[in-house]
Amino acid sequence: MELRNEEEILEAKAVDISLKDLSNKLEEFAKARDWEKYHSPRNLLLAMVGEVGELSEIFQWRGEVDKGLPNWKESDKEHLGEELSDVLLYLIRLADICGIDLGDAAARKIIKNAIKYPPKVMF
Repeated sequence: MELRNEEEILEAKAVDISLKDLSNKLEEFAKARDWEKYHSPRNLLLAMVGEVGELSEIFQWRGEVDKGLPNWKESDKEHLGEELSDVLLYLIRLADICGIDLGDAAARKIIKNAIKYPPKVMF
């Protein structure tokens, strides 16, 4: 299979990436730029909150939107994906710097929530 453009290359590379893979890439990215000294838990959290604000702006005046965003332009969806990615990447980096296995913590939280909020049984 020959990839014809940059978008296809990026899609092919991002198909099955794990949280650990992303964590490793973020660590390499920070090291290569000597940014590790700035990556304290507080700084990462504040940066993530700023990105959540940018994410919120996308929805701010749209009211309720349909699942799948059927009435959105592709450029708006792309922008949304970028802002969601910014939040995710800061969250992964924050968890890594704090020594939290985010995948394990999320799986445990899902189990706790399932116990705390069991499904309703219909008779």
